[in-house]
Amino acid sequence: MRPIKKRTYQKRRAAALVASMIFVLIFSALAVSMATLSGANVQLASNHQSANAALAAAQSGQEVIRYWLSRQLISSSLPVSGYEAAIIKAVQDDLKDNSISNIVLNDAGSIAKVTLDSTSQLSFDANLHIDPCQPTILRSRVTGHSGDMARDITILYNIQPYEFPIFNFGLATKGPLNFPGNPTITAVNSAWEADMFVESSGNPLAVQVLGNTNFDGDVNIGNAGATAIFGGDVQIAGDYGQTAVDNHIEIGMDSPEFPAPDTDGFLKYATGGYLDPAADLSKAIMLTNKIIKGGMNPVFNGTVTIEGILFIESPNKVTFNNNVALKGIIVADGDIQNPDPGSRRIDILGNFASQPYPSGIEFDDLRNDEVGSSLVAPGFFVTFGGNFSTLEGVVAVSGVHFAGNVNAQIKGTIINYSNSPTIIEGNATMNFDREGSTKIPAGFDLYRELDYEPSSYSETST
Repeated sequence: MRPIKKRTYQKRRAAALVASMIFVLIFSALAVSMATLSGANVQLASNHQSANAALAAAQSGQEVIRYWLSRQLISSSLPVSGYEAAIIKAVQDDLKDNSISNIVLNDAGSIAKVTLDSTSQLSFDANLHIDPCQPTILRSRVTGHSGDMARDITILYNIQPYEFPIFNFGLATKGPLNFPGNPTITAVNSAWEADMFVESSGNPLAVQVLGNTNFDGDVNIGNAGATAIFGGDVQIAGDYGQTAVDNHIEIGMDSPEFPAPDTDGFLKYATGGYLDPAADLSKAIMLTNKIIKGGMNPVFNGTVTIEGILFIESPNKVTFNNNVALKGIIVADGDIQNPDPGSRRIDILGNFASQPYPSGIEFDDLRNDEVGSSLVAPGFFVTFGGNFSTLEGVVAVSGVHFAGNVNAQIKGTIINYSNSPTIIEGNATMNFDREGSTKIPAGFDLYRELDYEPSSYSETST
């Protein structure tokens, strides 16, 4: 009798089915996990993209605000408590004048939402604010939006005195510049100290040198149709002849502003009262913080020492026939828009030398607050007829004629507001030492500007 064999096929099929189901479950779980992880990654990538877009919107907003703030100047006469309102008003007026309607700045300093891209929902809003505890710092906070995502960027601006570009030149004149002799214009430290600007808008002959030329700095001419003529040998910044002209005479340059100084601000220092009409001007005289009354037209025949402020009212013709030692500032309140050499002039016909303020507590306020200027006389024509040796600061006048022997070290800029020529006769030598000169000379602290501080940049999520 044959043995009976057990058949196990059905059992094996059942085991295979169970294993298959287990693998199906495992792979299904893996597939679900991978799908979930992939979805999470997609969401993370989407969030990251939105955050970056919001940050880009905030950066764009800050650049927009930086542009408009960089255009603003506010009066230096304002109290610091009025800075915020003045800045906001200046920006509002600038936006209006330029027909900008999509940027709305309200009086409280808030800027309503500005749409950058409606399709991708990119926009920004902003706020400008000055903390009373830091009255010379403007805080610009911009929030960028991308859909529901938002990012903040905050930047600070220092509110500081405005430096006029005209003080980048050793000599700046609206009228032509004439040298009948052999001029030498040099720099003590760096060549730029002896740079010159000649606007000459109404005269095609901007610069004329009849003798030999020896300049350390460049000559910049505003009138694009003007020219410079040199009668002798030419040396400019180490180059010679036509090469010097080609490399260092720039024609058609943008004109810097010729700022009108604040002469009234000096009156508070003129504590010595008016010059006595009965004073004997034939003898040596000391003028300490004095005022010369308008229409007096004094003629000083003796030597004159000026201490502190000499304030000259307009109109006046003031003549110094002898030597002048200036230990302070000569100020005259002429009309810069309507100069009249016949009724507003200062003639220094003897030797002239400028020096620092004298010692003494009566000059402490001047010494602390009013430095960097020597002769601030807009609307007045000035002649230097004798030896001219030192200049401690800026000379700002409406027409100037150096007729004597000029061999001077100059620590400021010589400015001519008039369209009449600046004339420097003889074998004049002017040696400009301006590297360490005062950035805001006395009489020229007129405005406050907003200086972007890049190190203050900070980002936050909202």
